Amino acid sequence: MREAITPGDKFLASQRLLVISPHADDESFGCAGTMARIKDLGGEVYVICCSTGTLKHYDGKEGLVEGKTREDEFKAVMDYLKVDDWEILFDDAETHLRLDTLPRRDLIALFERDCKLSLDKLQPTMLAIPVSSYNQDHEAVFRAAFTAARPGVPSLKPIQPLVLGYNNTSLFWSLEHEKIHMNYYVDISDYLENKLHALGLHQSQMRDPIHHSSLENVEHMARLRGSEISVAAAEGYMLFRQIL
Repeated sequence: MREAITPGDKFLASQRLLVISPHADDESFGCAGTMARIKDLGGEVYVICCSTGTLKHYDGKEGLVEGKTREDEFKAVMDYLKVDDWEILFDDAETHLRLDTLPRRDLIALFERDCKLSLDKLQPTMLAIPVSSYNQDHEAVFRAAFTAARPGVPSLKPIQPLVLGYNNTSLFWSLEHEKIHMNYYVDISDYLENKLHALGLHQSQMRDPIHHSSLENVEHMARLRGSEISVAAAEGYMLFRQIL
């Protein structure tokens, strides 16, 4: 654990971060550098993975990836990033890639109070959720998590002071008015290798360099986000709420 030196270090060192990830790997695409930095500074990190399951990749190779493989990769990433706790909500093939078929109220209830790491139980100070996109599972998780994080009377419903929407490599393919507009950055210059290593542990999901979900592209994106704030590498977020 390194000493918190900058104001950013001191802020992140005091955080209890909860990342809600639609599938195993989304947490690393969006937040692995931030997660690594918070843990290194002595903060807390938790992850809810909504679903894993066996699936056939749409890659022209008829490649079948077993749910057990996805779970093992996810667990390896959680161990590597030294997260404080994690859980997988659904591990069956019927639910995987069909989160949008669940009643939204049921998904909200899981995030809000029913699952092990729910907002009511964990009371995170920092919440990271996937932003809206064409991916039906991401959209379902975003809508449910955004609703679960709605403000209320603090004595009756815990409120998360910081709520962020995290990036995904596929978000360039969005309607113009739905595109992510990054206005919150975390410097991961010292943690870019951690991010890339974490993603690499999701071996079944990595693609060739030309693909947007390749390690090469993730590094390019992190360095681009860094250039926007004059650092070597960064993760960009969309700020939904910050209470000081």
